[in-house]
Amino acid sequence: MSNLSRRAVASGLPLSIVGGGLLSLVTPARSVAAVPAAASVTPLAQIRIGRFTVTALTDGYADMPYTFFPGRTAAEVEQAATAQFVARASGVRFVFNQYLIEDGERRVLLDAGPAGSIGQTGALPQALAALGLRRDQIDAVIVTHMHQDHMGGLIFGGQNNFPNAELYIDRRDVTHWTDPAKRNGAPDYLQTSFRMSTDVVRLYPRLQAIDGPREISRGISIVDLTGHTPGHIGVRVEDAGKSLIMVSDMIFPVVHPVATDVNFLFEQDRAAAKAMRDRFFPLAAAEGALIAATHMPFPGLGRIVSDRGQPRWQVADWAWQT
Repeated sequence: MSNLSRRAVASGLPLSIVGGGLLSLVTPARSVAAVPAAASVTPLAQIRIGRFTVTALTDGYADMPYTFFPGRTAAEVEQAATAQFVARASGVRFVFNQYLIEDGERRVLLDAGPAGSIGQTGALPQALAALGLRRDQIDAVIVTHMHQDHMGGLIFGGQNNFPNAELYIDRRDVTHWTDPAKRNGAPDYLQTSFRMSTDVVRLYPRLQAIDGPREISRGISIVDLTGHTPGHIGVRVEDAGKSLIMVSDMIFPVVHPVATDVNFLFEQDRAAAKAMRDRFFPLAAAEGALIAATHMPFPGLGRIVSDRGQPRWQVADWAWQT
């Protein structure tokens, strides 16, 4: 462990990052298949982290209005998007990335996508099929938080779509999103998440409400990233001195990582979300940590780097690396 990682642990930071070198091996997508209107092909990207194969999948995309980013005016967000050559009349494009972790023994899926409840989505089943997999072949699903765009695929059609999977969700999120009083006081745009959360708890008897950082299985562990929601978590995949941190909604396109004081409309505790980014971004940059982010352009793999003292997202050079 590096000196920085030791200091992070000693100071109580919620993240200890180990590794961050080039990937041991990257293979191209195995195949493509037809998907809904979200895309004309099923994009897949595979990397190796020690004994693990991690495949980036996507359920589709949606465009978020420029008004959805508290901390900046809509004009400022659009100006930033224009400067990055990604401005659209409909707003900032959010991709919904999921990540499948395989080690020859277990298949663990990180998040399940919105499944058509937002934007042009619903492509995750086709993405799994492109790998020759059905949803009943997934051994575990880790839900990073209980927003609809991360769990809709669990219950699409009003049924348990991953019947053989253990389900892991932070207890704080389970408590928050199944509380009738909190639901009654919540704005309209969060009501779908409350409803879906109740359905997830009802339909998944094998749900494990987890408390804090822990190892789910050898080399796959939970990282506490609370702020975006009360129980917002990340997932660290680590083996053979290499690691990947899936940070879920810690990073949003266009606005991050340049500014930590820009939030997103759906965030429950904006001050806590900012504080977590203030701690996470410099640590990740110093470590050169390989990051997977749900809403960054597919496959959502990159690093936070310091560019003349300014944090910047650096897309990972993932294809055919050895």
